[in-house]
Amino acid sequence: MRAMILAAGLGTRMWPLTDSCPKPLLAVGGKPLIVHSIERLAAAGIRELVINVSHLGEQLEGALGDGERWGVEIRYSREAEPLETAGGVLQALPLLAEADDRPFVLINGDIWCDYPLQRLPATLAIQAGQPTQAHLVLVDNPDHHRQGDFGLQQGLVMAEAQPRLTFSGISLLRPSLFAGCIPGAQALGPLLRQAIARQQVSGEHYPGAWIDVGTPQRLAQLEQRLQPDAIHFSTMTTETSG
Repeated sequence: MRAMILAAGLGTRMWPLTDSCPKPLLAVGGKPLIVHSIERLAAAGIRELVINVSHLGEQLEGALGDGERWGVEIRYSREAEPLETAGGVLQALPLLAEADDRPFVLINGDIWCDYPLQRLPATLAIQAGQPTQAHLVLVDNPDHHRQGDFGLQQGLVMAEAQPRLTFSGISLLRPSLFAGCIPGAQALGPLLRQAIARQQVSGEHYPGAWIDVGTPQRLAQLEQRLQPDAIHFSTMTTETSG
């Protein structure tokens, strides 16, 4: 299975921190934010990664390289201008798509979550005689998004089902979800909602730790949350080097 990490956004809500540093490289818990996702993907046995880059993309490529230090292979999809989620995935599909419309993992580059990625289904089920197009990980609604995005009903994501939950930014998608899309900037939401209306999107509720690192305040909150881990990492490094 392959995976894509979305890292091409401008990070405008993070300014001034992102004036000279792409948001996925902002340090938290002793390492860049995007490295947390890379390490979780590697731990789940997902070794072939694609990262889309645009704003200050050369810094991301310089910092992450080919991924060898984490035991993964990283390839880059370079965008002259940010293409939003669906547009970015569409451009990267030649690097992601495998035989038989095999699904790939998609992760937002500005989230932190302790969801065990090995729990994602290796294949997507058949619903109403059609292959499921996506599987979404939903989480409890944060304070800044109390209205939520979707609900769950018998394992299917529903637009109006209750209780409302928030899309975590972690999903499993089939390349065929993007069939008929025209290259250019476009959001993922409309594609998902069309597939949800056809009952072709499965999902699960994950009640664990998740944060959308969209503002400097939330970055600081995550740093505080991870501080014990950061101290432990620093101690181990000192002991090893000594």
